[in-house]
Amino acid sequence: MPILDVNGVSLYYNVKGNGTSIVFIHPPLLTGENFRYQMDELSHDFNVIAFDLRGHGRSQYSINPITYPLIVEDIKHLLDHLEIEKAYLCGYSTGASIALEFMLTYSDRALGSILVSGMSEVSDFYLRKRISLAVKLANPRTFSFLAQAITWGNSDTKETFRKLYNEAVKGDARNINQYYQYSLKYNCTNQLENIDLPILMVYGKKDKSFHRYANLLKEKLPDSDLKFIDKEKHQIPTKAAGELNHLIIDFVNLHNEKNV
Repeated sequence: MPILDVNGVSLYYNVKGNGTSIVFIHPPLLTGENFRYQMDELSHDFNVIAFDLRGHGRSQYSINPITYPLIVEDIKHLLDHLEIEKAYLCGYSTGASIALEFMLTYSDRALGSILVSGMSEVSDFYLRKRISLAVKLANPRTFSFLAQAITWGNSDTKETFRKLYNEAVKGDARNINQYYQYSLKYNCTNQLENIDLPILMVYGKKDKSFHRYANLLKEKLPDSDLKFIDKEKHQIPTKAAGELNHLIIDFVNLHNEKNV
């Protein structure tokens, strides 16, 4: 399996297809396996890349605590390793926050971004309580229970659940706990106006608690397009894969044409 060594930490990644590059970024506990439908379908048109963050899935435990700037550096190392000058960043949930941080740090390496059920801050009571509960459960004693809950919630079939769960439980609860904790304090809202890159934002119409984040991003980002998927909640990459994939294809092709 493809492994990249980043300063002594082994990162697992997967690459499929050719053409414009898209890097997928997963939230805590989940892995690159969560983008299996994107990897399968979008690889017909693009060069798609998924990887397991430090301490997640098949990637090695990180002695350095998990922070978004650290993950951004890992993504840059991965692009360098694959000899990719620029790529789109597709982040799901807290992975979208990392995509924003990447564009703020390395705008010259980004073509734009797809933010799926994303946010630039965690500021509402409901989401903070949910993440705080995950922090408490992200320990060796209750890790398996948390993995079952998160992967089941992101599964459209029993087969998907089995694959997501089997990858998730390979992770290290310490790094996963750190990822959850960092998401509670991260806030780049006041910097969003500095991101002058095309951004597609995708949310589920039934994911009502996240609509405030969708509207906030739409208001602050200079070049963004906001789409809602009918009858869907938060777990779009697996439960609304077809609709998401079509939106990504249209978005990337549109901006490729503009850049010709």
